[in-house]
Amino acid sequence: MNKLGNYVGGNWITGDGDGQLLYNAVTGEPFAAASSKGLDFKAMTEYARKVGNPALRKMSFHERGRMLRAVALHLQQHLPEFYDISFRSGATKADSWIDIEGGIGNLFSYASLRRRFPNESFAVDGESHNLSKENSFMGTHILVPKEGVAIHINAFNFPVWGMLEKVAVNWLAGMPAIVKPATVTSYLTEAVVREIINSGILPDGALQLICGSAGDLLDHVQSQDVVTFTGSASTGLMLRSHPAILRESVPFNMEADSLNCIVLGKDVMPGSPEWDIFIKEVRKEMTVKAGQKCTAIRRIFVPENKMEDVWKGIATALQQTTIGNPLNKNVRMGSLAGQTQKQEVIEQVTKLLAGSQLVYGSLDSVEVVDADATKGAFISPLLIINENPFENTASHDVEAFGPVSTIMPYKNDDEAIELSRMGKGSLVSSIVTADSALARKYIMGAGAWHGRILVLDKNCAKESTGHGSPLPLLVHGGPGRAGGGEEMGGIRGVKHYMQRVAIQGSPDMITSITNQYQAGAAGLHDDVHPFRKYFEDLKVGEQLITGRRTITEGDIANFANLSWDHFYAHTDHTSLEGTLFEKPVAHGYFILSAAAGLFVDSSARGPVLLNYGLDELRFVKPVYAGATIMVRFTCKEKIEQEKKLDTDIPKGIVKWLVEVMDQTGEQVAIATILTMVQKKN
Repeated sequence: MNKLGNYVGGNWITGDGDGQLLYNAVTGEPFAAASSKGLDFKAMTEYARKVGNPALRKMSFHERGRMLRAVALHLQQHLPEFYDISFRSGATKADSWIDIEGGIGNLFSYASLRRRFPNESFAVDGESHNLSKENSFMGTHILVPKEGVAIHINAFNFPVWGMLEKVAVNWLAGMPAIVKPATVTSYLTEAVVREIINSGILPDGALQLICGSAGDLLDHVQSQDVVTFTGSASTGLMLRSHPAILRESVPFNMEADSLNCIVLGKDVMPGSPEWDIFIKEVRKEMTVKAGQKCTAIRRIFVPENKMEDVWKGIATALQQTTIGNPLNKNVRMGSLAGQTQKQEVIEQVTKLLAGSQLVYGSLDSVEVVDADATKGAFISPLLIINENPFENTASHDVEAFGPVSTIMPYKNDDEAIELSRMGKGSLVSSIVTADSALARKYIMGAGAWHGRILVLDKNCAKESTGHGSPLPLLVHGGPGRAGGGEEMGGIRGVKHYMQRVAIQGSPDMITSITNQYQAGAAGLHDDVHPFRKYFEDLKVGEQLITGRRTITEGDIANFANLSWDHFYAHTDHTSLEGTLFEKPVAHGYFILSAAAGLFVDSSARGPVLLNYGLDELRFVKPVYAGATIMVRFTCKEKIEQEKKLDTDIPKGIVKWLVEVMDQTGEQVAIATILTMVQKKN
């Protein structure tokens, strides 16, 4: 019997004893065992903190992002073997695609997100604030990686995605991970981790794996650690209440199974595109992964006059779903992950049926293809009707974690909203409607109770990722029963693994610390125009004080004719009474253009390749004919850019603070412009 390995302290170790047997969910045959008995969990956490954390912390966001991309590319080379192993869990090819390639997709997404961060090991977070009258004291916030380890305790339903969607975020933030997958499907997680380790891409200590019990792992958490959990609300409550987590104030991010719902809008009629979309979405969410998804639809809310049409439509769609061995190309729904899961589903459905009735499927039998229904963990899709959802509340309290959904009626919009809330918090809700007013009302009424709301209609259905698909750039989590946590969410997710620190000091000091120019800091001056310098030679804080230009009435008139902007404030002397202006005012965009004429070096071709864009622009004081302007032009920040092709010109992006002042020394405009600047090499 093959025994799974645990990756601990840079070595593969098999646990002591026989371990827990792992079964093929389709055939019922045991094929492996998992044990973590004898592992030193305290040593694992110390290894992560002392070896993995310093290695990742010293890397920049860009280096970490490139590391993620390299891992993703390596895993893509081993997809066939991952799929072969995944079939043992009862997953079809489509189910496995979500888990395996969906997980790898998270690595790619977060690798790309590196461009939203500086090429530093830390990041400035938000705006800076002047805290003094004479601009000598200021404050801002920075994000630095926590000095601990991210401990991920994952569910059985997504052994690859569940791991990769979390480690992608903590690695980009600069923290190592210890991954503890659910034992029943840990064989697939182990196979993926082996390939990650074989690649040699990660620094030592960045990843460790436990296949088996977590033992006393949580006894050793410290204040700099982060713990995440995916699974049942009851287990999550137990872990969240662990004395060490409470004592050390360890951040605990929980994503719990929830009673997600879908609402059929009252405007949707049989035969309409939205009707077909609704039926298709329910069928998909009941049968993908055999309903073993934390985001699957458990509650279906339908206008009371359409109940019969809807349940018959869903039943017809379910009848077309072939169940059986996922290796058979005709099979669209495989088995549950094991006999234990099957028994738990049956027990929960029995509770639901105490106040409801089964209108499709059977608890006792199921027709399967190329498999033995008694040996494999197969179960029929089960559609239940609860005619009195406000009285029979089991549908809002009991979750059967399989291909099970309950359909319930509502009388009006307010009832639909109230029913959705009765789940006490979910990961996701959907509403199918073509009525934007109805969609808005539902979101405003139900939004506080759901982590994500999908509005489905014919305009987005073709490209929609669907009710049950969390996305890397959007938060995945929900309030109340769903755990109250957030995963992924793009930059938001990265911040969960970093400490936000408010730093205060002089503008010069904060500029030096952050490597971003802060208003009020002293500028750096030399005789070479900044546009004559290559990217590497430019220094943050480098400053140019330009010559002056007097704005004339002719300038204003000419710009109006050139731009076709004849807004009255620029051109009509007779219409200014009662306005903000004393006389015709110069166009703001003319002032910016005139400023560019002052700071641009036009003497000869130089390293500046092009104007890349404008981040911020404010016109803070009117400029009238006769005013004289000048510019303080400062290198604010430098952003590395990678070559996509060997033939690309090596370059970076430079952000410049443009401060336009008039003859009184007051600002009339302020902007951040970006230029693309060539590198020497």
